Parts: sequence; structure tokens; C-alpha cells
Amino acid sequence: MTKNESAAPVPGGEPFDLLTTVEYGGCSAKLPASKLAELLGGIPMLKDDRVLVDISTHDDAGVYRLNDGTALIVTTDFFPPVCSDPFEFGQIAAANSLSDVYAMGGRPLLALNLNMFPAEKIPLGVLRDILLGGQSKIDEAGAFTMGGHTIDDWPPKYGLAVVGTVEPERLVTNGGVRAGQKLILTKPLGTGVIVAGRRLGMVSQADYRGALEQMKLLNRTGMEVMRRYGVTGATDVTGFGLLGHAASMADASGVSIRLAAGALPVLAGAMELIADGCVPGAVFRNLEHVRERVEFGCDADLRMLALDAQTSGGLLMAVDADKAESALADLKASGLHPQAAVVGEAVSRKSESVYLSGEAI
Repeated sequence: MTKNESAAPVPGGEPFDLLTTVEYGGCSAKLPASKLAELLGGIPMLKDDRVLVDISTHDDAGVYRLNDGTALIVTTDFFPPVCSDPFEFGQIAAANSLSDVYAMGGRPLLALNLNMFPAEKIPLGVLRDILLGGQSKIDEAGAFTMGGHTIDDWPPKYGLAVVGTVEPERLVTNGGVRAGQKLILTKPLGTGVIVAGRRLGMVSQADYRGALEQMKLLNRTGMEVMRRYGVTGATDVTGFGLLGHAASMADASGVSIRLAAGALPVLAGAMELIADGCVPGAVFRNLEHVRERVEFGCDADLRMLALDAQTSGGLLMAVDADKAESALADLKASGLHPQAAVVGEAVSRKSESVYLSGEAI
């Protein structure tokens, strides 16, 4: 279910375009990863054997063991508008929040709405549309909305706090990658570039629509494939770009990751925008974060693509080499991930966390 992507109807018949409220929308609005690491390093936290995953490995969510058969996955995510239409913004923000549970091999169970909305500047009907869009994705995930919290704030922001469940022995983490495994990316890259192009009037309607549909797509199928093939190492690719998230996986797992830039799936129109100079600021913040951990062996445009901040991006999963083609075939057979691709491999630890080469696989 979608509405007109360009605007939402408001009292008086005038449309309201949410993209006019922000400079950085979606996951591009994240604080730089290097600043977050510095900040969090000085905050002491209690330790407990029941906490299976905390912030130390930069995983997608925290995990708490309830008993031998069940662990809770706890996460939250919210951001400013990433598109023009409120209903679609709600869908994308909710899909992005739910993704952290899927990235760890779990299933969403409960959700709370997080709303920051300027009631005196934007008609309240816009907030209702945002919530309706979010609820459509919560329903699709089979989770239950338990309430939420709303404050008056500019620019508007929306997301979810989500609780999911997973069997402890089937937990997927940043640290579960093993040398010799193949890396599969389930969605194409380029959402940050496309949204920036939309804001600047540089992207076609068809290419913008393609990016929106990818951002609205739940990562549930990717989770099901990971469980089917016994994946233990994965992440979802969001605000820190493919290279930032791959570097976190490599460091947490004690391996290095080789990525083939020529194999990366890309949204239609994204490379043309990069070539025309449409490079969002988040790309350069992500470069600063990974500069000392990545060896670049590809041209500048592909480098920008691999650093582009993704909103509601795909899963980057490490699959045993002898199972990778079957896992990829299952993703494509679903009809939801036609551009899923093997984009690299994990190798024994070397001097750099990630090696980005120019060739295909």
C-alpha cells in the first residue's frame, strides 16, 4: 500500500513534502561512527552472563538470554524524513527498525512508536499518515504495537523500539564470520545517493521509486535464508555504509574481508549521480571512520558507492562456501531480491579489516 510519493494531503488541500524539512534524512543523519565510539568508550556498563551481545562488538542490537531456549533481541532506530510522502516515510523507518532483529536471525515480537513531530508547523494529519505507514510494516512483520512516545520537535523524526526473539544457538552476530566463507549482499546499494539526487532534482522518478521500494522491503526473507543455511555472522547495511559495517564484522570476527567492487549490486541511477558529483556528506564521514582499516583498490566512484549511507539496506551475510550458491538462489527465487549477489569473502586476518578491489568475482 502506497500513497502519492511526492506529497501528503493536508487541510486546505495543500501538499506537504517532508523532504523540505531536512538536510540529512534517513540513516545519513547518524552521528559519525568514530565520534560514537569515542563517546561510548567512557561509559561504564554492568556485565551479566545473560547478556549475550552488548555494544562492545557494534552489533545491530543487544541480546539477553531469558532461558535456554529463548533470548530477547532489543533495538531502537529513528531518523528524519528520507522521502517526501509521510506514509512511505513511516514504512521505511519501520522497516529499518525491524531490520536489526532480522539481521540477528530473530523474529520481531513487540514494537513501540518513537515520534518527534512539530505540531505547530506541520498538520497533525501528516503524523497520522507516518504512523499508518509504520503500522503497515509492523503488521507485515507479525509484531504487536504496544504504544509509544511523542514529543514536539523539529524536524520530524520517526522510528521504533523493537523487541524480537531468537533461539540462543541460532543467534547471528557481527562476530560470527569465519575465514573461507562467502559474503552475500541481499539489496543493492545507493539509497543515500538517490535520496540526495531527489532533493537536488537530479534523479528520475523511476529511479527514485526503485530506491523507495527497496527501502520499504523487510529483511525477513534474508533472515529466513540465514536460518536455513546456518549463518552465524551477518549485519544489516545502514548508515555507516557497506565498508563501515563490513569493517565492524571483520574486527569482531578476527578476520579480514575482501570485497569486489565490480560485484556490488547498485540501484538504477546511483552511479550516474555519483559521476555527476551527487555525493552525500555522509560518504565523507564514513570514509573518515574506515580510512585506517580499508585498503582501496578500485576507482573513486565505486569507492563512493561502498561508503554511501544506506537506509533500510540489505543484509550482508557470511555463508559457507559450499552453500553460498544455494543461498543466493533461494534469495532470488523469492522474487524480492533479484539483485542479491556474492560480493566477497572472509579470509584469515591480515593488516587491514577490509580490502576493496576493483574486479568482479
